[in-house]
Amino acid sequence: MSATFALDGRLAADTRHLASLPLCEVLLMNDARFAWLVLVPRRPELVEIADLAEAEQHALWAEVNRAAAALRACVPCDKLNLGALGNIVRQLHVHVVARREGDAAWPGPVWGSGAAQAYAPEALAQLIANLQNALT
Repeated sequence: MSATFALDGRLAADTRHLASLPLCEVLLMNDARFAWLVLVPRRPELVEIADLAEAEQHALWAEVNRAAAALRACVPCDKLNLGALGNIVRQLHVHVVARREGDAAWPGPVWGSGAAQAYAPEALAQLIANLQNALT
């Protein structure tokens, strides 16, 4: 019996659903310090990008680029950080983080930098609406 896709519980707890693209679920990290998207291919039991078929690897990068463009259209951004670390959450996922000089982790990485600060409900709703609009 083949496995079915299920979002890792840690990703589900730390993010809010933003959109479903052809390959990936797009999630917004619930940390107001950084505008931070996470793309998760809806394929079960994948750990590495190399685990995707070649055509799906191309699709993944196209969706990463689409997410990056949406972030740049919606939030101030001096630099985009991309990462597919998987050291804690092994499920294949790609981070797309809009960075600003002087942000809470600058110039270091956002991973493991302090405690997340949840968005205020109104700010979260507005950012989600803006990003959803930019993704379509």
